[in-house]
Amino acid sequence: MAGDHRVTLTRRHAFRTSTNKVKTIRTPGGRHAAQYITKTRKGARCGDCKICLPGIKHMNSTEFKNAKTREKTVSRAYGGSRCHTCVRQRIVRAFLIEEQKVGKKMIAEKMKKSKTA
Repeated sequence: MAGDHRVTLTRRHAFRTSTNKVKTIRTPGGRHAAQYITKTRKGARCGDCKICLPGIKHMNSTEFKNAKTREKTVSRAYGGSRCHTCVRQRIVRAFLIEEQKVGKKMIAEKMKKSKTA
């Protein structure tokens, strides 16, 4: 016959809240103890497309504050803020806008030459 699996919670209150979840484990001594389960973290998200950023650990705010810089970013422009796809889009967009400006300038010069000639 199985032993008693009831355990006493070791923290402040016994209400079944999202932060007060426990798992009953069996200790090496043979008794049952309550092991508190921490919440799973969402992780850092891209500011543009809202996908989870690869290469950055899923931590809560306190762990994030105490973490090293290399754990919070990736070595790229917009490292811990935007995903690689959005960064690529920004770069391409900026390049095309610059090209458009150059094109407009060249057309304006051609028009000016044709008017004077």
